[in-house]
Amino acid sequence: MNSELYVLPLVVRIERAAPPERTDALEAAATAVLSLLDDPGEWVAELHAWQSTGKIRKVVRRARGAEWRRAAALPGRTIEHRTAEVRVHPPVPLDDWPRDLARLQVGGTELGDTAEPPPAGPPVLWANPELTMSAGKAMAQAGHAAQLAWWASDAAERAAWRERGLAVSVRTAASRDDFEAMVAAGLPVVRDAGFTEIEPGSCTFVADAPWLAGRVADRKIGT
Repeated sequence: MNSELYVLPLVVRIERAAPPERTDALEAAATAVLSLLDDPGEWVAELHAWQSTGKIRKVVRRARGAEWRRAAALPGRTIEHRTAEVRVHPPVPLDDWPRDLARLQVGGTELGDTAEPPPAGPPVLWANPELTMSAGKAMAQAGHAAQLAWWASDAAERAAWRERGLAVSVRTAASRDDFEAMVAAGLPVVRDAGFTEIEPGSCTFVADAPWLAGRVADRKIGT
């Protein structure tokens, strides 16, 4: 196992005049993670180094204007999803970020939904309604849930998912009972390591799809 801790950088574009909808940003982050897992391209070695640590830590930063243009000039790929743009970069050592990414802010990623999101389709990543998370934190957690769902899917299920453009929906569970029922159903569950915002061991997201029931991929994640 690789002893050096790697993280996956995600950058969300938040322009003052036109911030993205929160749900769009969460779904874009999840899709960005899936895009890299499905096709790492030239970053196979970085992806292996990141996953071989036994952790899949993700850090979300925000950018606008010239900051976004500098981030977009670095290796990575941009996912555009309705009102949101999220850029995923190849994993980097925790203490060795590219300067133009390291200078971006982590905090203050506050977003909301001004309209009802469209109908959800599987897989649906359900947020725990009992937890309060910033948009940046929730984006990282949605990315974790998408990754666990990907790992729990077999080759045929991944191929079908790929044909749908790796589409994923992010919603908040209707109640604590609904969320706990999904946790108990053997679906992939994200349990946070508690580095930021919430208590260690908190169940933050459950990934739900017809093919995932009973495939426990429960994992403690550091964000």
